Amino acid sequence: MNRRHFLGFVLAAPTLVTAAGFGPDGEIPSPDLTRLLDLNAVMTAAALPTSGLIRVEVGADGTVSFALPRAEVGQGITTSTAMLIAEELDVPVDRVRVTLADARPELLFNQLTGASNTTFATYTPIRVAAATARLRLLEAAAAVLGTQDLVLRNGVVTGAGRSVGIGELAARAASADVRQVAVTLKPRSSFTVIGRPRNRVDGVAAVTGRKKFTMDLAVPGALPTMVCRPPTINGKVGSVPNLAEVRALPGVTDVVTISTGVAVRASTFGQCIDAVRALRVSWKPGTAEGKSDESVLAALRAAELPIAPSPAPSIEARFTFHFRGNSALEPNCAVADVRPDRAEVWSSLKAPIVAQELIAAKLGLPVRAVTVHVTEGGGSFGRKLFFDAALEAVEVSRKIGKPVKLMWHRADDTRQGRTHPMATSRVRVSYAGNTVLSYAQRHTSVCTDLGHGLGELFTAMATRLPVGDIGFSQTFFHLSQSMPYEFGAATQLLAETDKSFNTGSMRNVYSPDVTCARELIVDRLAAQLRQDPLRFRLGFLRDSRARAVLEAVATAGNWGRPMAPGTAQGIAFHGEYHAVSAVLVEIDCRPQTVNRPIRDGVTGPRVTRAVVAVDVGLAVNPRGLEAQMQGCLMDGIALALTSSLHLRDGHFLEASWDNYFYTRQWNTPPELEVVVLQSGDRPGGAGELGVAASMAAVACAYGRATGTMPTTFPINHGTLSFTPKPTVPPIPQSPTDGL
Repeated sequence: MNRRHFLGFVLAAPTLVTAAGFGPDGEIPSPDLTRLLDLNAVMTAAALPTSGLIRVEVGADGTVSFALPRAEVGQGITTSTAMLIAEELDVPVDRVRVTLADARPELLFNQLTGASNTTFATYTPIRVAAATARLRLLEAAAAVLGTQDLVLRNGVVTGAGRSVGIGELAARAASADVRQVAVTLKPRSSFTVIGRPRNRVDGVAAVTGRKKFTMDLAVPGALPTMVCRPPTINGKVGSVPNLAEVRALPGVTDVVTISTGVAVRASTFGQCIDAVRALRVSWKPGTAEGKSDESVLAALRAAELPIAPSPAPSIEARFTFHFRGNSALEPNCAVADVRPDRAEVWSSLKAPIVAQELIAAKLGLPVRAVTVHVTEGGGSFGRKLFFDAALEAVEVSRKIGKPVKLMWHRADDTRQGRTHPMATSRVRVSYAGNTVLSYAQRHTSVCTDLGHGLGELFTAMATRLPVGDIGFSQTFFHLSQSMPYEFGAATQLLAETDKSFNTGSMRNVYSPDVTCARELIVDRLAAQLRQDPLRFRLGFLRDSRARAVLEAVATAGNWGRPMAPGTAQGIAFHGEYHAVSAVLVEIDCRPQTVNRPIRDGVTGPRVTRAVVAVDVGLAVNPRGLEAQMQGCLMDGIALALTSSLHLRDGHFLEASWDNYFYTRQWNTPPELEVVVLQSGDRPGGAGELGVAASMAAVACAYGRATGTMPTTFPINHGTLSFTPKPTVPPIPQSPTDGL
């Protein structure tokens, strides 16, 4: 894993195009099942065979282009990718143009964005392709300048007192055929770009409104489109007696029934909303008809796997985690233009190959006749692994024969969109003296839809077989969940039940709930054995990297400092994606804080200080990593304290950001510090890493501040602080007062 010598390819092209090689001399190990230790390793090994199809291109204008086969949804991978290319090719970062690749079925498993795998899987292939381009440019420069004594810096090759730009060399460096070449990557000691903090390449465009998202695209003829949805989850249309009346409303061009509701196309989204609210639809029952939080919880408890009894002293608890929304700021949306012989789709998709193949099947077209463009997205947190809006847009466009720009309302996303499943986690730890004999955790969840598979149709369809989803979720669970402590005989098992809901892989998937339950039990066990929670963890953690991040947050956060009654510190650890993280928070649970007035919201406890320590091996962009950890912390605070969906009579009560309580400004810590440690020469995963430890640290702090270990999450779920909006019409009236 630490070799620097690789094989690359120079591809046949009029200008210089290069790609990574793979094989026995490559750095990434062959996909031997005995070496696939976790989900990241599986995904990386699956992507390896098609790494040679990912190309770096040097243009005649001196810019370097790269179509990234992953989705940028705010995590900053276009920036880190540009940094990798700039490092190996010795060009300024601002001359590297990273775009998002259209769906490319030939990439197979190499176009899935998830599990914090992008940088982990693409780090070496992208660098090899860039290094191959650098080698060819230097060879071409040697012929032009008449010397082998050359220096390539900032996109200019200098030698023998003369200089030539890489743009002028691009055509000469190109090849008429495909050939394999040997390259050597830069050692870490020579890095001038990788590992240096850098602002995002799209940052200015994002904050000035110039960045283009799906709804910003000017696709000819594509008009705003919305869907009138059922009052209960997955209900179906019975009849629509006033279709003609709604078609006659101002601006409305089309109203058609589709598989998920009644679609309306109009000149503006405001007119779409008016038309959706005017529709009178008779609905058939949905898949979760009559279900509530209480009934789902009862079914989960009935499905829990048993834990074998132990004669030794033990600590046991059961934790409940309620339904939660994915919380992406950008609503679910897509643009589609379907013709009799072809189709074109634009959307932010993290599994575009599956989307393309299923759309082709839906339309009865060959895959090559369907073009799927991946646009940048405004957040995802797992939501964009699914392409519900794209499928709807295609269905509407085909029915009316016109292009559509389809967008879900916020109420649609909350009530009919993808949710993180409700779950319970039962934990029992047995001990003797200061020795932990066994750890058993039985996690039981509403079924998680993993229908995106590993990013291509075969595994996506396999999850839909009668028992395929069980096998897939079990594999996912066991390849992502680990036991970081020396806790004797440790078992973590998953059971799933109930396919009534539209679920998905919310950020960090199973890990936040599993880790939160574990870390609370660790705190309780430490108290039982009369040990400090930090010292107890340090004594049982398996490896030095884990201990290092825990010690880092303890030092930076001044662990153990005196705290006022009703306030406390909490600390937690989580390791995944070949990376480790630890979080220390301080929480205020005093009455004057819990009961402070907040308009239209539950206040409750407030996290007043947080320190996050993270070690991903090598941080390509430490500034981007810091931003990721800040976002993870906000997720963790929300999951522990405030954000959830309330299920009543087959539908969720939440229908807006007004009443879905993701972490708000009044709940964020005034003091926040991120400590970045770097212990290796390769990057691990980072995007989701900090969520689990953040949630667990907040829960542990709450337990220490109140003297009672919390067992239901989020902690404020039992308080309904808002008046639910009606389900008929399905979306609320747009504001008319400008507020």
